[in-house]
Amino acid sequence: MERSTRVFTVVVLMLLLMGTKVGEARTCESQSQKFKGPCVSESNCANVCKTEGFLGGDCRGFRRRCFCLTDCA
Repeated sequence: MERSTRVFTVVVLMLLLMGTKVGEARTCESQSQKFKGPCVSESNCANVCKTEGFLGGDCRGFRRRCFCLTDCA
């Protein structure tokens, strides 16, 4: 009886963990077309990306470029 309770608990936990992974959307990125110069301000990058129709943006890479973020289709 105790073993079946443990198995049931493990199965329920696995289903819960797998369900959250399935629901997460992947994030795609694209270099900003409007951002000029090196990216030193995350908030400035995010604001420029929002004007381009993206969800936000981040400064990335050695050359500090602004990359816009969106949910992948």
